[in-house]
Order: sequence, then structure tokens, then C-alpha cells
Amino acid sequence: MMKLWKMLCAAAMFGMTMLPAHAEEKTITIGTMQWEDLGAISGVTKKALEDSGYTVKVVSFSEWGIAYTALSKGDIQILASLTDYVAQDYWDKNKKKLEKISPVSFGLYQAIAVPNYVPIDSMEQLNANADKFSGKIVGIEPGSGLMRDAANSVKAYDLKLQLVEGSTAAMTAELKSAIDRKEWIAVTLWEPSWMIQKYPVKFLKDPKAIFPLAQTYNWIAKSGFSAENPHAREVIASVYLPLADITAIAGAVADGKTMDEALKGWTDSHTDLLKRWENIKSK
Repeated sequence: MMKLWKMLCAAAMFGMTMLPAHAEEKTITIGTMQWEDLGAISGVTKKALEDSGYTVKVVSFSEWGIAYTALSKGDIQILASLTDYVAQDYWDKNKKKLEKISPVSFGLYQAIAVPNYVPIDSMEQLNANADKFSGKIVGIEPGSGLMRDAANSVKAYDLKLQLVEGSTAAMTAELKSAIDRKEWIAVTLWEPSWMIQKYPVKFLKDPKAIFPLAQTYNWIAKSGFSAENPHAREVIASVYLPLADITAIAGAVADGKTMDEALKGWTDSHTDLLKRWENIKSK
């Protein structure tokens, strides 16, 4: 009886070793915010995954809260985010359900900017020139992290200028008009942005450190993604997009190309880099 039992156990163990390993999912769903920098990051990563044999779907979001909820529920699998500050509240709220995969870029900076020809260099010089700025700082969409910091800076520096809410498009139009006329203007601005590339602007120094330091873009995923998709994880982790490349892609879009056309222009000129990213053995 003991001999028969051993034979049965051995047969069972042999059968287990013959079971196929868990097949890695070959479809990846990427979530992305509707912003130029994250659109570029998501598009380049999508290309790297497709070159490695994956089918990639991209879902766009307009709010961090909705994107993080979708990621936590598994409606999307990965999301590029700034977990240290811009989206820190959402990361902290959901991080028990999520994991960080890898950094994909670094250097996002947001602050108050003026044209290069304006002879001031610090936030502390704004009040003395408030009338030259028409008593205002031209802002973007209310509720954004940049506007929150800008509002805090108005209080911290006791500024006489009013922070005006609006939209990115309206701010861009006012900035262009002022520069065309060589007028003084103060705006809320960020890098990477095609505006930094196209217009002669500079960030004002922030001696009170109201605006956060440069931030890292990270790919994040629902917990367990890396263990379940080891090869996809390695492909994603191989991708790194410098700020200059993000700015170039966004600049091409600002010049009239679609995002797909701008991304193709970048990928066509970086084929060797893409091949290196693709050169990862399946596990």
C-alpha cells in the first residue's frame, strides 16, 4: 500500500510539473491624462510595448481622481503619474492597492514666469512692479496643482497682484500677445512645455520655496502587475524620456501636427533606441 501511495504522489507531482506556466497577458491598457507631457510619455511607451509584441489600448482622463480610481479597480493597468507632489494626495489614498513600476522622466517644474526682457528675476520683485503687470498674474484652470501653489505664493509674498483663473489656452494666447508687443506679463507656467521652447521666458526665483522642486514621472500599476506581467514590466522599465524629448514632441503638436504624427516623428528618429528597449528576453 505504501509503495502504491508513493507512486501516486510521484505521478501527481509529475503532472503538476507538466502544467503550462501562467501565460503573460499580451494586451496592456494604459491610462493617460490629457496633457502634452503625459501624452508624449504614454505614446512612446505604447510604441515600445507594441514593438515587443503587445496590443496596447490607451484610455484618456481629465482628472487624477478618476484615473486613480480606474487604476485601483483594474479598468486600466498602468498610469504615468507624478506621485511625489502633483498627484500625491491620490497616490497616498490608493497606494495600498498600487505599485510603482519605474521612473520614466524627471524634471517637471511649475512656477511663475515672465518674458526674458522683463528686468526682474524674483517673486520678491513683483510688488514693486505690480502696475506694469496690470496688477495680475495670468493663471490656468482652477483646481490644478500649479494654481494651488500660485495662490499660496500670492499669500506668502503678500503680493498686490491678483491671480486670475482661466484656461491653458487663454493663458497661452495672452502670453503670445504680450511677447509680440513686448509688454510685461506674469503667468503660471511649467516645464516641460512647448511654450518654454517657443517663447523667451524665465521662471522667477522662489526664495521662500513655495513651489515644489523638480518632480519625477513614474509608471504605476495595480498591485500584482509586475509579478503577473514580468516581461511587460521590463519593457516599461526600459523606457526613459528626457524632458527635452517631451518638449520636442509637444512642440510638434503645437505647430499643427497631431499627437500621433508628432510621436511618429520622434520614433522614426530614435529607431536604435527603441531597438535597445525591445531587446529584452521574455521570462
